[in-house]
Amino acid sequence: NAKKRKINRKNLNTLDVDRDNPLKGKLIIQMFEKVSTRTRLSFYIAIKQLGGSALTLRSDELHLAKGESLADTAKILSTYGNAFMLRTDSDEKLKEFKKHINIPIINGLSPSSHPTQVLSDIFTIEEIKKKPISKLNICWIGDANNNVINSLIVASVKFSFNLNIGCPKKYEPKKPLLSWVKKNRGKIYIFNDVKKAANNADVIFTDKVISMNDKINKAKKIKDFRNFTVTTKIIDCAKKDVIFLHCLPRGSEVSNEVFLGKHSKVWLQALNRVYLQKSILLYCLDKL
Repeated sequence: NAKKRKINRKNLNTLDVDRDNPLKGKLIIQMFEKVSTRTRLSFYIAIKQLGGSALTLRSDELHLAKGESLADTAKILSTYGNAFMLRTDSDEKLKEFKKHINIPIINGLSPSSHPTQVLSDIFTIEEIKKKPISKLNICWIGDANNNVINSLIVASVKFSFNLNIGCPKKYEPKKPLLSWVKKNRGKIYIFNDVKKAANNADVIFTDKVISMNDKINKAKKIKDFRNFTVTTKIIDCAKKDVIFLHCLPRGSEVSNEVFLGKHSKVWLQALNRVYLQKSILLYCLDKL
């Protein structure tokens, strides 16, 4: 669906509505408790292109911040909106909203997961490689304890692809998640040697060493990752046509040479968030 809609939008301007106007009259309510650039823009453009409207709320401007219950807030959102997208600093809050809301709720990012990002990344990979991700070797280099890699690990099981993780020993994925992977026969391999992790990779991912949820000694963590920067030497360990992806924003975890080089597809990756969000919205509102 995302691929088809992207092709069908050739020669249309950013806010021109898709010709079938599938979400005419629909309202998506968005709430951001954490900073956002790509998720905010892509969901706004996605709903506009589908013919609907977006309303962005700030949690500190709602009565929710002044003592109104989450349950009552959820009922009000259900009364006015057709879907609710929440970018939150609390997994518990996401679960509570899900319990009380009567419209589809979309996780735009939580401390433990970032599913819309990873689904979009899979779309980008398959678009570039022109084959299912199940036939590709995916590599993650960096902290294996953040929301993006958590969602990528889950996706590796759901979409059945090989996932190599290159990270320092004390930054490996949490044991409950690895137990779930093992139970579901996932193909995940962990390396503390970054070059071995990148060997034969079709795709190399990385992310900021210091993520939004980190409450740690930042200088120490940066030092722990000094040998896990994605450089041209790492790219050379992968396949010749390897692609480099980064959900952004970037930090010191990738060299400028790689980030701006021929293997990097980060700008297409960011653009494709729009098309995947459209599929998510259509799915949620039974219009897929």
